[in-house]
Amino acid sequence: MSDAARGGSAASRVFLIVVAAAVVLVAVLAAVLVLDAQRSERSEAEEVTAAVAGSLAAVPQVADALGTDDATDLLQPVAVDVMASAGVDFVTIMTPDGTRVSHRDPAEIGKTYIGTIPSSAAALTEEYGGTLGPSVRTIVPVLDDGEVVGWVSVGVTLGSIANELVPRLPAVVAIALAILAAGVAGALLARRTTRRVAGDLPAGSIRDAVASYESIRTLGEALRAQTHEHGNRMHTAVSLLELGRTPEAIEILTETSRQSQALVDQVAARRDGDPTVGALLLGKAAQARERGIEWSADIDPAAPRSILSPVDAVSVVGNLIDNALDAAAAGEPPRWVRVAFTSAGADLRIAVSDSGEGVPAALRERVFEHGFSTKPAGADGRGVGLALVRSIVDGSRGSIEMRDDPTAFEIVLPRRRP
Repeated sequence: MSDAARGGSAASRVFLIVVAAAVVLVAVLAAVLVLDAQRSERSEAEEVTAAVAGSLAAVPQVADALGTDDATDLLQPVAVDVMASAGVDFVTIMTPDGTRVSHRDPAEIGKTYIGTIPSSAAALTEEYGGTLGPSVRTIVPVLDDGEVVGWVSVGVTLGSIANELVPRLPAVVAIALAILAAGVAGALLARRTTRRVAGDLPAGSIRDAVASYESIRTLGEALRAQTHEHGNRMHTAVSLLELGRTPEAIEILTETSRQSQALVDQVAARRDGDPTVGALLLGKAAQARERGIEWSADIDPAAPRSILSPVDAVSVVGNLIDNALDAAAAGEPPRWVRVAFTSAGADLRIAVSDSGEGVPAALRERVFEHGFSTKPAGADGRGVGLALVRSIVDGSRGSIEMRDDPTAFEIVLPRRRP
């Protein structure tokens, strides 16, 4: 089965990701809108119960009736009228000790009020479960010449508050559907744009294409530097020969051969090495000398070969060295870069360190993000290298770690099996 059949095209993945993000956003937004509406209804219920209870407690006839034996006959009709006109679920008027003289259910009159009676002559709003179920209620003292002669409690049940939310739900649904439609439209546009760039290639193929481009780029830069260095030395040697200074010409050519041969010997001594990576190291050594950076390579002959393809191996090693060269060049002398290939048990360890100033702690994780770079925007500020390195390393079930003092990136990759 092809990669495209297994994993789907990159355009399809982009579409699914954007749609999933839109669905999550709509769900969160709908929940927020419902909770906000519920909070608004509850706040309104608290204001209504406080206003009705305060107004009723301030009526002089209520205080006068509470001091008589006919309090129920006088106040129950008043409570019924207030419940009907104010749209509240209950109005309970009671004596100072909490004995009801009015109630929505006449059978409850004469019984003790279920709820909190304040210890002082002050209003109290609370949520409490009474005979009608949980409710938001406000209890206010009835005063006569500053003395508490009774209490008025007005409440709205939580069921009524929930019922008030129903008329608002169509608006919430309409908003959610509009945002979802916009998200699907954005997903279609993203899929169309991605398909224009990548066709129906799977995501893995696009990453491979980026890795191939990065491999060609870094290998090309290395070979250019090596060619440039050899060209300069050859021109110098020819000029010395023309001037009759044969010993100096021989010394320059010998030194060039010696430096390259030392690295070639290390690469060749590695019994399971990658010749492509060896060529890369030769070119990067020339690039370091071209930039005035001391180069050091330690290649353990017993170091195994990783499971990476030559393209991915060049991408990983080349990008790490490129970053190290840039960091060393921007730092203070002495400027140096060290590369090491060693064994980590049965696996391959690659360590690239430099004399640069390092990466601030706050940016440790961000340096691996696609598009992020500590370098200025432009040809050197691509923000692709380390993100690609992490993608390749993670895809091979390896690990990457950044260290300080000196700055170093250490990668451990599974070895290639025979």
